Amino acid sequence: MSMINSLRAAVRTNRRRGAAGAYDAVPEGSGSAVVDCAVYQHGRRNGETCSPREAARRVKAAHQLPDSSGSFSWIGLHEPTGAEFEGIAQRFGLHPLAVEDAVHAHQRPKVERYDDVLFAVFKTIRYVEHDQLTPTSEVVETGELMVFAGRDFVITVRHGGHGSLQELRHRLEADADEAGLLAKGPAAVLHAIADHVVDNYLLVAERLQNDVDEIEYGVFSAKGARSADVGRVYQLKREVLEFKRAVAPLLRPMQQLSEPLQRLVDPDMQKYFRDVADHLARVTEQVHGFDELLNSLLQANLAQVSVAQNEDMRKITAWAAIFAVPTMITGVYGMNFDYMPELHHAYGYPMVLGAITLICIGMYRGFRRNGWL
Repeated sequence: MSMINSLRAAVRTNRRRGAAGAYDAVPEGSGSAVVDCAVYQHGRRNGETCSPREAARRVKAAHQLPDSSGSFSWIGLHEPTGAEFEGIAQRFGLHPLAVEDAVHAHQRPKVERYDDVLFAVFKTIRYVEHDQLTPTSEVVETGELMVFAGRDFVITVRHGGHGSLQELRHRLEADADEAGLLAKGPAAVLHAIADHVVDNYLLVAERLQNDVDEIEYGVFSAKGARSADVGRVYQLKREVLEFKRAVAPLLRPMQQLSEPLQRLVDPDMQKYFRDVADHLARVTEQVHGFDELLNSLLQANLAQVSVAQNEDMRKITAWAAIFAVPTMITGVYGMNFDYMPELHHAYGYPMVLGAITLICIGMYRGFRRNGWL
């Protein structure tokens, strides 16, 4: 909480001093967590990688020019500590609550507004390759990506070993069409990141479809419950649920960014956010479908196990009834009474054995006809 309190004090100081002296008055923390930092003007990268302090100075200088539209800085960080992020947060006047979320991670996907800054939290998803699905298989791995989008800056904070934005940044810088969008400022970067994350959701959903199909085939194959493992179904359901928690909460915020009432997003960019929201809605429907299908498969598998157990019990009962006949008859003759049927007859022993055999065969045929054996 000490870091949060110091950030609150710094933000209040910056606002009192005004924009002219704020950048130079705020100390800057360690830059070891900075992956890339650059200034963009009119959709093009201006110069090489620089420090956040230098990026702020360049943007401030560009704003002194007559045509300063489209000038902003983009700072990318990977798992910064509180000390590493504190200087940057103070320099750009980030809200302490958003800073706390960005440093500690483990946040729910969301888009929030703090004055003139949009703070977005995305869950990044990576499909984990596996030869065969087991009850302990990890199918999806999640990370987090936070984006601060102000009027003249974008700050991205990434947590986890995947979800790097380096390729996306290079594509935005190299593609002429993308540069046209990039000229619209931080909102264009926020859109590009959201589109990148959601497109990756679509790819993961396609790979998950194969795992769901494999489980479905195992449940309803000829071997049925004998081959399907309830643990595999349950494990895949847990992984799908993790995917669902990353996708579902993001749908409404993406829709809000495409609404005309959103003043921090350029009206020309809102239709692009609407396209992202449409793709996200499709992924959400797929994930909900996976979840419902796995629920049905889990119930079907448990029902098959119950049916198989009932069949086993019927077979055991039928064989027990058949073997009860010779047990009962031999038990009666084993009591050594003097007056028993055919006890002193020459063919008494074979006749009793024959009667036992005929009764057992009759019972066996009866059970087979009724489907018990």
